[in-house]
Amino acid sequence: MLLLRQMDDGQDDWLVCMVSSRLHRAHPRLDWVLRPEDAEFAASGLKVASVFRLSRLAVLEGSLLLGQLGEVSDSRLRDLRQRLANWLLSAPE
Repeated sequence: MLLLRQMDDGQDDWLVCMVSSRLHRAHPRLDWVLRPEDAEFAASGLKVASVFRLSRLAVLEGSLLLGQLGEVSDSRLRDLRQRLANWLLSAPE
């Protein structure tokens, strides 16, 4: 999973998105696919091409977040947040 942001309710809750190796499940306008040939892949800690599924969100308590596999750049995280915001504001397909 990818931590998108901490919730603003004074609790240790986090908005997260699912990360999966099932690329065929990617939502074309919303999700982001990261492949081994991409410059950001090494820092991600992933072993295979994966999809960051902004179409699959959850809120988790911080105590459930036990470790870190890798990271995405600040600019990529901003891009993913903006992608989610744009999708939420767009008209249904």
